[in-house]
Order: sequence, then C-alpha cells, then structure tokens
Amino acid sequence: MQRIASGSAYESLIGYSRAVVADGWVHVSGTVGNDHATMTTPESVVEQCELALGHIRKALEQAGATFSDIVRVHYILPDSDEFQACWPLLRDAFGENPPAATMIEAGLIDPAMKIEIEVTARLPQSA
Repeated sequence: MQRIASGSAYESLIGYSRAVVADGWVHVSGTVGNDHATMTTPESVVEQCELALGHIRKALEQAGATFSDIVRVHYILPDSDEFQACWPLLRDAFGENPPAATMIEAGLIDPAMKIEIEVTARLPQSA
C-alpha cells in the first residue's frame, strides 16, 4: 500500500492521506481548491475547481495514474447552483474518458470553500 501526501495542512491536522494506492486502485481524498502553501482559498468556484483538479492530478501522477484512469468522481458543493460554472473545466479534464459521477449538496469544512472533489482511479496495469 502506498500513501500519498500533498502538503495540505489539513492532512496532518485531521490525519489523512491525499491518496492511497491499494490493490491497483487509487483512492483520492476529497480535495478542495486552496493553495497548500498559503492555505488561502480563491473566491471563485471556478478557480477553486481548477486548483482542486491540479491537486488531484499531482496525486494521480504520484500514484502512476492520470485523469483517463478515473472511474468514479464525487463532487460536493454547498450551493449546487454553482456547479454548472465548473462544467467546462470538468469536461476538459476528463475529455474522452468521463467517469461515473455524483454531485452532492453539503456543507464543507470552511465556509470559503465552494467545491470538493473526490475520485477513484484504476491503475493502468491493473485495468
């Protein structure tokens, strides 16, 4: 089993890994769009989505996977009306390999956070 950290302060404060690789699967924790170095969060849901996707991309790369290996994604937003603004970014990120998806409206750990994304991927050699 491989545990991947991203440098987010929440990982050490709460006690979790950004991602865990086990039995050919990559489980990426719910990921928000903040700057891990400064722990600041942009105001725009689109900017937050872009940052979250970048954090997820890095975790997948460390695990040996890419966005095309994602089989399942969960989106959590406090305000579901903001989700549509993220669709172009998500469509571009997944391209020709869209995963199964669920969008949930629920509160996040910080009121400034507008989107959290959690993914599960299958390592290419395990598919």
